[in-house]
Amino acid sequence: MTVCGIGVMEEYIKISGLYKTFHSHNGPVQVLKGIDLTVHKGEIFGIIGFSGAGKSTLARCINRLETPDAGNIEVGGVDILKLSKKELLKERRKIGMIFQTFNLFEARNVYHNISYPLEISNVPRAEIRRRVLETAELVGLADKLDAYPGALSGGQKQRVGIARALVNRPQLLLSDEATSALDPQTTLQILDLLKGINRSTGITILMITHELDAIRYSCERMAVLEDGRIIEVGAVRDIFSNPHSHTGALFARVYTEFQKTDLEYGSGI
Repeated sequence: MTVCGIGVMEEYIKISGLYKTFHSHNGPVQVLKGIDLTVHKGEIFGIIGFSGAGKSTLARCINRLETPDAGNIEVGGVDILKLSKKELLKERRKIGMIFQTFNLFEARNVYHNISYPLEISNVPRAEIRRRVLETAELVGLADKLDAYPGALSGGQKQRVGIARALVNRPQLLLSDEATSALDPQTTLQILDLLKGINRSTGITILMITHELDAIRYSCERMAVLEDGRIIEVGAVRDIFSNPHSHTGALFARVYTEFQKTDLEYGSGI
């Protein structure tokens, strides 16, 4: 438990001493170099870093799409690195993930894209229909269930991806660069959607991105990732106004320049 103001925040994700190395024909590449991080239950927490910092690898370790070399990852009190294959499959249903590239099935309509996680879990057909309709309504796709991905806009495709990630009713949502391929207006719509889902369901969201505006708009706390290490953690406003790391300072400076450009041209979030 962590005391925050007058409330007590429950620690939901606890990562300690996390290391991950990939091996290639050019030799080993150490991507994560001792990650320590705590995320509170029900918050939208931002992780920001430049390309190659290890953001996506960290996300894939949290849901065990990648297996770390060393360290501990607890999600909701469960050490996911100690689970059997059967236990892991069950625990993964509590973790949804949305991607930059949407990853939709082009030959399936919206309904069957959303229903896919339930189908492979052998959920009864009536329950699948009930959950798909409920989730489609939540993300604003109730009138698009018969449409195919090729007929959807980028924002609508991402809403399908979000719905598919939510249909299992997860407790944690990993957002890995989910708005990077979208225009500013659509990005704002998706961020508003995620914030609304967070408020209405209490789901914990880990927002992993290099987009400064997304962090500023959505998160109260954030971490700065640099070269496989967490080098700064704190309130978003504090890191942007008074960064204590070189990377944090670079992001703050870039954000300030973006804001100046937005004022001149009237763009941005």
